[in-house]
Amino acid sequence: MDLFRGIYSSRPFGFDASILNGILADARRLNTRDDITGALICRADVYLQWLEGPEDKVRQALERIARDDRHLEVRVHIAEPATERVFGEWAMLDDPAASWIWTRQEVADDAIERATPEEVTGFFLRLRDEMNAQGANRTRAD
Repeated sequence: MDLFRGIYSSRPFGFDASILNGILADARRLNTRDDITGALICRADVYLQWLEGPEDKVRQALERIARDDRHLEVRVHIAEPATERVFGEWAMLDDPAASWIWTRQEVADDAIERATPEEVTGFFLRLRDEMNAQGANRTRAD
């Protein structure tokens, strides 16, 4: 299998616990079906998601998300081949309060539009490292 990763950001539409739970339930169900793993960093002002798996399935997921009315201003930051899974243990790890990504003011001041691939990748590598350090007991892909 050719491994592929995609990272996108979007602005939540109508963000609340039930919408977030719906997104996570959909993601975990579809990602398990499509052999996609990944992580979602989410706040009321931003979604930032890492997807990894077969290229056609990751591209289809990105297209599906772009059509989803729970997401506004979908922006793909990275869509490229990958050598290994970073979140292979999680159908969809979620971090609902990533306070170390952009501040709300930075998001309001267009930090997402200026984000570099290295910056968004760094957020997720930090999340992975923190979850590994905590021995995270989250929803697993297996």
